[in-house]
Amino acid sequence: MQANGAGQESAELSCLAAAQNGEAAAAGSGCGGGGGGGGSHSNGLLLAGADNGNGVGTSNGSSSSTSTACGTSAAASSGSEVGSLKKKKRLSQAEEDVIRLIGQHLHGLGLNQTVDLLMQESGCRLEHSSASKFRNHVMEGEWDKAENDLNELRALMHSPNAIVVSGLFAKPQPGRMKFLLLQQKYLEYLEDGKVLEALQVLRGELTPLKYNTDRIHVLSGYLMCSHAEDLRAKAEWEGKGTASRCRLLDKLQTYLPPSVMLPPRRLQNLLRQAVELQRDRCLYHNTKLDSSLDSVSLLIDHVCSRKQFPCYTQQILTEHCNEVWFCKFSNDGTKLATGSKDTTVIIWQVDPESHQLKLLRTLEGHAYGVSYLAWSPDDTYLIACGPDDCSELWLWNVQTGELRTKMSQSHEDSLTSVAWNPDGKRFVTGGQRGQFYQCDLDGNLLDSWEGVRVQCLWCLSDGRTVLASDTHQRIRGYNFEDLADRNIVQEDHPIMSFTVSKNGRLAVLNVATQGVHLWDLQDRVLVRKYQGVTQGFYTIHSCFGGHNEDFIASGSEDHKVYIWHRRGELPIAELMGHTRTVNCVSWNPTIPGLMASASDDGTVRVWGPAPFHDSQEADALNGTDN
Repeated sequence: MQANGAGQESAELSCLAAAQNGEAAAAGSGCGGGGGGGGSHSNGLLLAGADNGNGVGTSNGSSSSTSTACGTSAAASSGSEVGSLKKKKRLSQAEEDVIRLIGQHLHGLGLNQTVDLLMQESGCRLEHSSASKFRNHVMEGEWDKAENDLNELRALMHSPNAIVVSGLFAKPQPGRMKFLLLQQKYLEYLEDGKVLEALQVLRGELTPLKYNTDRIHVLSGYLMCSHAEDLRAKAEWEGKGTASRCRLLDKLQTYLPPSVMLPPRRLQNLLRQAVELQRDRCLYHNTKLDSSLDSVSLLIDHVCSRKQFPCYTQQILTEHCNEVWFCKFSNDGTKLATGSKDTTVIIWQVDPESHQLKLLRTLEGHAYGVSYLAWSPDDTYLIACGPDDCSELWLWNVQTGELRTKMSQSHEDSLTSVAWNPDGKRFVTGGQRGQFYQCDLDGNLLDSWEGVRVQCLWCLSDGRTVLASDTHQRIRGYNFEDLADRNIVQEDHPIMSFTVSKNGRLAVLNVATQGVHLWDLQDRVLVRKYQGVTQGFYTIHSCFGGHNEDFIASGSEDHKVYIWHRRGELPIAELMGHTRTVNCVSWNPTIPGLMASASDDGTVRVWGPAPFHDSQEADALNGTDN
């Protein structure tokens, strides 16, 4: 992210002027919030002098300043007349918040003297003095004092000047805070072997709170722990010391308004949110999100280059001698299967390093050609289906290249689509002549559903529901166990094909004359219509792809491959190279930068990131458009 220094510069000039005029107040007590340890340090108060515990400080008896979060000070220069007072420029609320966030972060790094100087020059206070005192008592393990501090904090939690999130700082919160304090006290007594003291805390302090009785029962069970290691393991607790007390403070801070005590690691969390938002808005981001700020530069905005996206032809596979109707990567991403009008299925091996594909084996004998392929969940088997006039289905063992089953119930059948049950032991198949079967691996008929003219099939992860698009321009859910069915999607035009996301929530449809539509299967609503693709009445197969399935890719009758970000209607890439209709696109499920497309031009194109440093040379070779 590009840093914007305007507000900071203003604050620095203000602080500098205050320091030169002798108006900066001396910092008082307190520790910065979040992760800094337990040492007491002097950065809590706004002014030196009297403090009534509510953030009001006085200097020389002549002026006072009330500050709930950060305040500016007006202190008289020694020996000067009242008329010669020079007030320093007041910081905006945003500037004060930034200074506090920086102070908290510096304190977490152990730069306490720097924090003191920052608070002194700015006239800001890192946190309320009562919160600073509370922090120090917690970190020192002075539980009785920390409990007394809660009474002061209680007033601040209900202060009308406190920044309160609706419902968050309700009346019961001090009870929760007290419970957390006493729980830490109890565990530390147990670890030190002070069983009687721990029992007194449990019976005399925790139980009378009548809060979270289930947790109290769990805590009482820790009395039976024979040694400290056993206690830490069962309680999933770090043990007495800085680590567990810092974790306790993180929990306690969630109950306090940020005007009193900043939430832990607030600056880091804000920066992480900003980075994640920029990644979410990046059209070409296609890698796993790393939540660590160490993996990015905060000095520039996050932008992924198009050259890193699978927009460039890596390979052209020409082994088929006729139209290629289908392609599909295996579930583990190590193989690609392609089916053609030339009656063959070719299995390609994906090199894990270079991502180049080489021919592994050819499966022959599909008399009508191969228009659909489905890998078994464990990638052991591959089922091949033919076009409308094909009544046969082939089930191949991919590892051995042997045909396990050639299934045909009737010569009048049309078996054009297939889907595996998640258990890998059954599959469903059907076609537009009214066949809809569930079979085992040997082709034996287990169940059938009469009168359903199937265009495309999909099995959901529950193992019971089968989705089927039919000739009534709809997708219905069928349950073979209780013979129930229900309508899920209704379109106004024929659904030529569809595919479902891994989580089963979304489906992308290729709709005749309309193009590519995204549906929410759970809410049963049309989410988005994607623009650009040319879709007539040819069967074209689209897919989800990329990391987290953020992208959708589809072939087109205008010879292109279109890619959209799932959240946008306009294509982010149009890939050219094929010379006839692109029938199918498959995105590698384990290599986000690898994609394949099958075309009537007889070729399979493998797409990947730009192989050249010179992007203009790569664009000229591929003819790609933005």
